[in-house]
Amino acid sequence: MPDSPLSESPYEILGVSIDADEATLRLAYRRALRRAHPDTGGSEAAFHAVQRAWMLLGTPDARAAFDRGRGGLGADGAPTREAWAPAPPRPRRDSRPLARSHGHPGGFSRERYLTLVREWAGRGVELGDPYDPALVRSAPRELRHILADALAEEATARALPNLGIAYTIWHDLATDAAGPGLPPKLDHLVLGPTGLFAIQSEDWGAPVSFKRGELIGDGLAGERPFRALGARAKAIGRAARVKPTALVVVVPDEHAAESLQVGGSLRGATVALVRRSRLVSALRDGLPGSAHLGGTEVMEVRARLQAVVRFA
Repeated sequence: MPDSPLSESPYEILGVSIDADEATLRLAYRRALRRAHPDTGGSEAAFHAVQRAWMLLGTPDARAAFDRGRGGLGADGAPTREAWAPAPPRPRRDSRPLARSHGHPGGFSRERYLTLVREWAGRGVELGDPYDPALVRSAPRELRHILADALAEEATARALPNLGIAYTIWHDLATDAAGPGLPPKLDHLVLGPTGLFAIQSEDWGAPVSFKRGELIGDGLAGERPFRALGARAKAIGRAARVKPTALVVVVPDEHAAESLQVGGSLRGATVALVRRSRLVSALRDGLPGSAHLGGTEVMEVRARLQAVVRFA
């Protein structure tokens, strides 16, 4: 996977400017490595981040590739290209029945990003590639967050069909209950025998955790994600005369201390923070304290939702 648009660049991790010479870069790497080492007060995550930054900048060829916006490392440490533009559909490798999906995941966020990045660049400025990594990294955090959200929604959408044929999924559902400054839509709604799940896919660029039934973290900037998610789910549920059984926020694996954390309930719905890699199994098994639905009930809820769902 490519880095998030909210990730620190390797220059920022090492604490040097992009025009630092080779000697300065090497000295900064050694100092950063000492600071980040767990034995000297750092952490394993910080230590690995410094090592990864050096792999991207430590040789002239690697640095030149990164500076051209083409350098990156995959989860396995192998070089890769940053892929923030929409990806083409992937061919299926098996014939298992998939969940039924409706809507365009990430579409609203991508359109919003493209509109705002052109406004930010300025009238008359030609943007050859609005997803160019150098351009994205130079954009304000608010714009990078919108693109990060689109990527997060698309990653969730790629995983959810693996729930199987018993489930139905809606993406980018329109709702008027977004609140000031928030997009007027619900990222995902999943219906199956283990419940009706309202899901928000997020990437705040930093870890989050529970406190008194709500999420806290350095990247939140005053947001109250579960309160907003509950309002969106309530608006759609009221129109369809159904109630969600769970409110789920999905984040990158490294942004949650545990794979699945339940934080109580809100308006009768179980509240949960889930790592992206754990999402499918969590929904398939059902969340602790979340009501399951009978076969007839699933059919009734699906019919009611299909009659009222609109897409953003």
